[in-house]
Parts: sequence; structure tokens; C-alpha cells
Amino acid sequence: MPTINDILVLLPEFYLVAAACLLLLMDAFIKPEQRGTLHWCSIVVLLVAIYLVIAGQPDVTVTAFGNMFIRDPASEIIKVFVLLCTVLVFIFSRPYLIDRKRFVGEFYTLMIFAVIGVMLMVSAGNLVMIYLGLEMLTLSSYALVALNRDSPLSSEAAIKYFVLGALTSGMLLYGMSMVYGAAGTLDLAQLHEAIAQGTVSRLMVFGLIFMLVGIAFELGAAPFHMWIPDVYQGASTPVTTFIASVSKLAAFGLAWRLLDTGLAGLSNYWQPMLAVISVLSMGIGNLVALVQTNIKRMLAYSTIAHMGFLLMGITNATPGGYASAMFYAICYALMSTVAFGVVLAMARAGFECEEISDLKGLNERSPWFAGMMAISMFSLAGVPPLFGFYAKYLVLQAAINAGYLWLAICGIVMAIIGLWYYLHVIKVMYFDQPEEGGATVSASDSSLRVVLSLNGLALLALGVYWGPLLGWCRRSLGLS
Repeated sequence: MPTINDILVLLPEFYLVAAACLLLLMDAFIKPEQRGTLHWCSIVVLLVAIYLVIAGQPDVTVTAFGNMFIRDPASEIIKVFVLLCTVLVFIFSRPYLIDRKRFVGEFYTLMIFAVIGVMLMVSAGNLVMIYLGLEMLTLSSYALVALNRDSPLSSEAAIKYFVLGALTSGMLLYGMSMVYGAAGTLDLAQLHEAIAQGTVSRLMVFGLIFMLVGIAFELGAAPFHMWIPDVYQGASTPVTTFIASVSKLAAFGLAWRLLDTGLAGLSNYWQPMLAVISVLSMGIGNLVALVQTNIKRMLAYSTIAHMGFLLMGITNATPGGYASAMFYAICYALMSTVAFGVVLAMARAGFECEEISDLKGLNERSPWFAGMMAISMFSLAGVPPLFGFYAKYLVLQAAINAGYLWLAICGIVMAIIGLWYYLHVIKVMYFDQPEEGGATVSASDSSLRVVLSLNGLALLALGVYWGPLLGWCRRSLGLS
């Protein structure tokens, strides 16, 4: 029987469910020209949720509903940045949606339901809760990708995403069932204890392999990356921004919950597997990105490479390694929102800024936003003293500390290779002559300009003052 304490522990999640339902009702009754109200109400809802997550976080870890739900400092950080990135997506997307007559309530409510799924998943204390949260996220994401029903490319991307996602979801569930059959429990804490007491069988290790497939798919790591380029290109740019930022934070939360809270005792089995996946991701992502001409596909393969770097931190399998991976996930989410935010700012009615050549001469047309894009590209490449440099440094250090020197060397080589395609974008913006009808910031939305500028400048600020954020990540995982 649920108690009042159970409800209070899940207050941010219950609040978002109620708010999403109210937004659905509001969308059903307001006139199309009043949808601006729905936009700002959705942003306020998420900002209030951030306050509830931070203000309501207890000093110690608490559980609810028979340990199905865990509220702890680590999940708090992931939730705050998931909500913050969703706010950024809403602000960046408004002019784009209005220009294309797709300024509809479903965009906002589906994203909020996806965020609820993320929040449940990263706070899960049970394999069933992990699966329910993951399905809530992915089902909402399928619908978001297919939101532009008039686009054959979007429909194709949604079908591919759905089919591959359903297959991987089944494999993850199959792995969970085998782990349950071996350990006799779905509770992550009890599973951790059973492994510590020596309950390790071939069935459990076999189940672990299937669960790693699910984690790799959600991260978009090779060789389970095939959905990323098509979905990034086929989905509308606002949805691509959401998947590139929020879904990657969610995937880290999934990996951390499963591998640390539940399967830490099997680290000798999953560490080398993740190391191999990391190398494959960095290699395939960086090498294929070199030949891309579509900026969304280029950033898609860049995502695959970055997930390889993130896995280097998880491979460490210690609180320090998880802290570095969490720091990297946050860093990547903020960097990707800047890159896609500039692409959204360049787009206008009748023009989609999707080809790298569309950015030719951007510095002459819009020097400020060319600078924001340059900051994003340099940070994604890991150029000091930007935010991305310290994130790469920390995961490389985590890999070395775990005894994977060869993995760190591969990471350094791949980072150097990846520098080329980021520099190519900068070269096109600053040294190529602008083309007639090319990209320029035509959006009159001042909120997009201001918030995108703050997001870009944050990459500079966090590159200099990254210590407090890293300290927050480390403290959330029990480190000083």
C-alpha cells in the first residue's frame, strides 16, 4: 500500500505527469493562434520540475514503493540536466515549428512524457522499473521522429527506429529474464548482494551480454549504431536535438544503474566488452564522419564516437570512473544543443540548413552565431581550454587507471582524427564564400538568440570553471 512518503519521494515525477495531462487538455481547447501560451507554460512546467528535483533532494538516499524507486544525488544530477536540455530544445525549436506550421501541442507533451520515462529509469531500483522507464522514453521518441507525417524521410526514420528499438528492447528484456532466473530477484540491490555472495552462473553472464546490447543501442554505440544516422537526418531538427542530448543522458543513467547498482560484481565480464565497444564506436564514428556532407549525419557519427569516449569512463567500473562518464555525458549534451541550436537558428521557412555547404560564409552573414558554432565544434573536438577538452581528459584518465592503456591510446588517436571534420565545418564558415540563399540567422525570436548565446558561452565558462560541476558529480557518487 503506497504511503505519503512514497508519493513525496516521487513528487517531481507525479507533478510532471499531472502537468503533461493538463497541457494535453489545454492544447485540446485553445485556438491555434494561442499556442504560444502552451509553449511558455511547458517551459515553466520544466523549470518548476527542476526546482522540485533540487529542493526536494534528501541528504541521504531514499527509496519508495518497496525499493522500486531510488532517489539519490546521482539521479538528481541527471534529472536536472535532462530537464534543462529539454527547456533548451523547447526554446530553440519555437521559430522552426512556427515557420513549418508544426507548432502543435503533441511536440511538447510527447517530450515531457519522454522526460518522465528518463526520470523513472535513472531512479529505478528494480529491473521492471528500468524497463518501464525505457519503454516510456522510446515510445515517445518513436512518435516524435514520425511527427512530421508529410515527410517520407521522417516516416522511414521512425519505422527503422521502431523496428530496431523493438528488437533491442526484446533482447534487453530477455537478458533481464535470464538474470532473474539465475539470481531469483528483480531488485537491483538484492541482485548486487547475490552476486557478491557468489551467485554467478553462465546463465547470468549470458543475460548480461543481452543487457549490454540494450545499453549499447540506447547509447548509439557500435556495432548497434545503425539507427543513429538515419534518425538524426530523418527526424525534424528539434527532435534530433532532443535525441542527441536528453537520450544520451538517459542512456548513461541506464548504463550506470544496471552496471553499478545491480551488476557491479560482474565487472570482470563487462569491462572488456565495453572496452571493445568503445574502440569500435570511436573508430566507426570518426572515420565515417570524415566523408559526410550532411551536417546532421556528420553530427550523428560524431555522437557514435563520443559515446565511445563515454564508455571509457564506465569501463573504469569505480565511482571515479562513473563520475567522469557522468561529467562527459553532461558535457556532450550541452555541446550538442549548441551545435543543433545553431542549425535551428539558420533554418527558415522554405530552407533547411542540413548540408555543411549551407554554412558557407556564415561568418560574413552572422558572425556571432558563426562564433557559437565554432565554439561548439572546437569543444566537441576536445580543444583546450573548452569544456570538451576536460571531459575527454577525465575519461582517458579513467581508462588508464583501470589498466586499459591501449584503450586510452586508441582514444587519443581517434580524437586527433575527429579533429579534421570539426575543423572542416569551421573552415566552411570562415573561409568559403557565401552562396546565394545560404544560411543566415533570420529568426526574429529573441529568446532563441539569447539562450543559444548563453548556451554557447557556457562551454567557455565551464571550460575554465569546470571544477564545481565535476565536484558535484563526484560527491553524488560518494567521493570527496
